[in-house]
This record gives sequence, C-alpha cells and structure tokens, in this order.
Amino acid sequence: MLLAFCMVLWLTLGVVAWVALYGLLAAVAAWLTYGLLHLSKGGHLGRTVEFFLFETPKVLMLLTLVVFGVGIVRSFVTPERTRRILAGKREAAGNVLAALLGIVTPFCSCSAVPLFIGFVTTGVPLGVTFSFLIASPMINEVALVLLFGLFGWKVALIYAGMGLSIAILAGWIIGRLRLEKWVEPWVYEVKTGAVSAETAMDWGARIGFGIAAVRDIVGRVWLYVLLGLAVGAGIHGYVPEGFLASFMGKSAWWAVPAAVVLGVPMYSNAAGIIPIVQALLGKGAALGTVLAFMMAVIGLSLPEAVILRKVLTMKLLLTFFGVVAAGILIVGYVFNAVM
Repeated sequence: MLLAFCMVLWLTLGVVAWVALYGLLAAVAAWLTYGLLHLSKGGHLGRTVEFFLFETPKVLMLLTLVVFGVGIVRSFVTPERTRRILAGKREAAGNVLAALLGIVTPFCSCSAVPLFIGFVTTGVPLGVTFSFLIASPMINEVALVLLFGLFGWKVALIYAGMGLSIAILAGWIIGRLRLEKWVEPWVYEVKTGAVSAETAMDWGARIGFGIAAVRDIVGRVWLYVLLGLAVGAGIHGYVPEGFLASFMGKSAWWAVPAAVVLGVPMYSNAAGIIPIVQALLGKGAALGTVLAFMMAVIGLSLPEAVILRKVLTMKLLLTFFGVVAAGILIVGYVFNAVM
C-alpha cells in the first residue's frame, strides 16, 4: 500500500514538474525570440526560431531522461540473455516475445550482422529473428518517449501497437515461408562459441550503466536531433497551413506508398525524424501517411539493408523489405481511414 502511494505521489510530482517546466521553456523561447533577438511576432523567421528554441531543450531533456531509465532496464536484459530466452521457442510465441524484447534490447544497424548470426546459429528460428530485428530499431524507447512528449500517449500507443504488429506478423510470415535456404551459407558454418558470462550488478553499477547509456546514445544522436528540429522548425515557420494536406492528406490515395518510398533512402533515427513528423502533422499531413513515412525511415533504412546483405541473399533481403513495407502500407491506410 505504501509502495503504491509513493509511486502515485512520484508520478503526480513528475507531471506537475513537467507542466511547470513546459511553461518555463515556452516563456524563455518567446523572450529570446522576440525580446532578445527582436524578431517580428507572427513572422516566418520568428515562428521558426521560437519553435527551435522551445523544442530543442525539451526534446534533449526527454531524450536524456528516458535513455538513462532504459539504460538501467537494459542492464537486466542483455543481448546474450535475449538470445538464450528466444532459443528453442516456437514460432508464434517466439515472434511475440522477440518483438517485445526488441524494444528494450540494444540494437543498431551496425550490430545487425553479429546479432543475426548469434541468433540463427544458436537455434532461434529465422522468423523469430526477423521479428526482433524489425522491432528493435522501429519501436525503441527514444521513439516512444518522444512521441509521448510531443503528441501524447494515444499516438505513442498507436505507434507501439502498430510497430509490434508489423514485427510479429512480418516475422511470422517469413518463418512460414521457410526461407532458411536463402540465408548466406557461411552463416551456418560460424561457430559462436560459449555465451559470455554475465556478472551480477548492484544498483550502483546499474546506475552507472544508465549514465554510460546517456553518454553513448545521446552523444551519438544529439546532432540528428538538432538537424531534425531545424528541418521541423523550417516547416513550422515557412510552409503554409494545409499545404502538405494536398499531397500527404487522406484524399491522396498514393500518399502512403509515396511516403514509404521517400522514407527508405533517408538515413535517420527516431530522435531525428520525430521533430519532422511533428511539423508535418502541424501543417495538415495525415497521421497514417506520416506514421508510414516515419516507420519507413526507421525500419527500412538503406544502410541496414547494405549491412544485412552480408548475411542474407538478395532474394531474402527483398522478401524482408517487401513484407515489412506491406505492413507499413496497411498501417498508413488504416489510420488514414479511421483517424
């Protein structure tokens, strides 16, 4: 009972602090823009600068807090432990479990090949492996917290639910197709060796792990955040209201596939793309089209395809991209229809 009371109190104080900080940031951004820089209120440049000065500290603080918290969670869920959990699981249950574990397990494009080899050679089914590889970059903690901070819990839950559905169904479909023969033959010849020993960590070490995660992840993505915010600020300040609705709205049937095609060659991450998403929605773009664009950027990037080509034949790589792209298209059309 006392624990529940403390948790409610902690959450309440956190919400109050965030609301107060939100108002303070808005006031400071307005003063810097119009009081210090003397930009005209309501002008294109003024709106652009105010947006950038307000969103930048807010997004970076959100990013730091969530990376620290999830860094502590990740000290409990290592890649080695994930591999052991998934090994030997039946496909249906394995797909669901792999997608859920993908959210909190460290993963980036550069680690796609070693993770893929480690999973496949230790008995994790191919479809289950793909469920993990899809969910890990697409539904990461950065994306969910930034979506929550910028758009609210409904949009964050929508994105998480749709991302998990794509990861689970795409992995299940690939597993049902029995495409193991399309994995590069040398992968099955690799000897992964014994799993590295996992030493017990006290809470001091776990907090240190969270701080190290902040230094590592925030240190790598802060530039993407600034670039994304700069682009989003430009869209917010200069693009006329409703302009994007003409070709990214619900009425344009080709908008969703066009958004997916546009998103694939772009190289960014959640921290960099979400401020652009915020600006697109603010200018009249449809939610389903924008979510499809975001999922394509994060989940179907060309750099990841180039790296995965080392372990997948071209047939399997194209199948993987095709199945995931089909799922993203469905998400876009469904949300444009119901939202």
